[in-house]
Amino acid sequence: MKKQMNDFVEKVITFLGFLWRAVWKVGREDPRRVIHSLKVGTALTLVSLLYLMEPLFKGTGENAMWAVMTVVVVLEFTAGATLSKGLNRGLGTLLAGSLAFFIEYISDASGSIFQAVFVGAAVFLIGSAATYMRFFPLIKKNYDYGVLIFLLTFNLITVSSYRVENVLKIARDRFYTIVIGCGICLLMSLLVFPNWSGEDLHNSTIFKLESLAQCVESCVNEYFGTAELEATKYNSSEDPIYEGYKTVLDSKSIDETLALQASWEPRYSRCCHRYPWQQYIKVGATLRQFGYSVVALRGCLQTEIQTPRPIRALFKDSCIRLGKEVSKVLKELSDSIRNNHHFSPGVLSDQIQEALQDLNSAIKSQPRLFLGSKYSQTAKIVQESAVHLEEKHEGDSGVLSPSTEANSATVLGLKTRSTSGEQPKEGEQKVLRPQLSKIASTSLEFSEALPFAAFASLLVEMVAKLDHVIEEVEELGRMAHFKEFRDGDEIVLNCETPRIDVIQNNLPSHATD
Repeated sequence: MKKQMNDFVEKVITFLGFLWRAVWKVGREDPRRVIHSLKVGTALTLVSLLYLMEPLFKGTGENAMWAVMTVVVVLEFTAGATLSKGLNRGLGTLLAGSLAFFIEYISDASGSIFQAVFVGAAVFLIGSAATYMRFFPLIKKNYDYGVLIFLLTFNLITVSSYRVENVLKIARDRFYTIVIGCGICLLMSLLVFPNWSGEDLHNSTIFKLESLAQCVESCVNEYFGTAELEATKYNSSEDPIYEGYKTVLDSKSIDETLALQASWEPRYSRCCHRYPWQQYIKVGATLRQFGYSVVALRGCLQTEIQTPRPIRALFKDSCIRLGKEVSKVLKELSDSIRNNHHFSPGVLSDQIQEALQDLNSAIKSQPRLFLGSKYSQTAKIVQESAVHLEEKHEGDSGVLSPSTEANSATVLGLKTRSTSGEQPKEGEQKVLRPQLSKIASTSLEFSEALPFAAFASLLVEMVAKLDHVIEEVEELGRMAHFKEFRDGDEIVLNCETPRIDVIQNNLPSHATD
């Protein structure tokens, strides 16, 4: 019995330790989660006063529960999400209440006979029309929650009006409590340690650029840094390269959600222009296209067939330089977005072109590796021509001379056999083996260089895709009125009266849910 009790206590202690480590990890990843949890607890406490305090309870009654429900549903992690839900809920409730009272007024005027029929027909028509409107892309994207609240409120008020006489007072009290709940949510979200969706999208784009830069440099260094690459089975949870590009490839839905929420926020750039959140989505799409090349580049580290290290060493310096230049451009792009400065690709573009020229020169200096198949094919054609001429001299006898048979066997890579089916002599085999090795050597070198050729072509492909990334970032800078520095003086483009940008860049540089 005592042993069982000790085992139970030990399991409880182990579980509590695991639970504490999980709680600590979630809070350490983003301390704003702890703050948001405290904000929600504070908001729920405030709306609970409608029940706990007698004077407030007399004014609201049982309808105070609607304020609690509003806080639970509306108060989101970011200000944009809270504003979106709060305004949708308030607008939907107001429109539904107004329409419901109009329907009630008409049904009362029509008399008691047609009142039930009129209410049922109104519920059917309004419910069908509102549900159909939810399929419109613009409505579904921006006002889907508001339409849902409209349907709920309209049906509650309209159907209740048939049995309840003083439905106007009930609707008014519910509307007031919903407004109180939305007001507390907006207060906590906008004024108490606010989390901005636009800021998360801004910092998420910076983080993705830096992650791709680190992935490219790590892939190139790992390809040329190990003694002999093998097909290693990486653990995805521990591989930093995988984690880096996974963040980029999985960012589509997060970017779209953050951009939609940011459009509700009162955030302005220079000269009172709205910040171009949709352009951030385009930048993210271009980065995902670039990320696919990083995935393929990492695949070169895991292929079963690898180019030997001596051959890779011939191109090590040029490839590492090209990888560093691509990484440098990505980091410069992230810095330009972080500091709201225009990107100047002039010097960096020249350096990338020089790195490409170096890689091209290094590849041209080893034509045997990349043109070996051409040489081996030529040798094969020459020897096949010799065999054909020898056969022609033999006439129609159908018997090949020993030299012709040896040559044909050499070309086809087969063992030499006589016409009678006898095995060749040992001396003949010893003569043929060096000939086979000379012919196959060029083809072998070519096949060994193929994995590196794929790696080099992916590096060049990255440079081509990098141009699209630069174009989208430059367009973002133009639309957001980024600054540029010239001779130490700040110059604001496309703007007559500069203002301080409201985007703060000292918050954590990764997007949250």
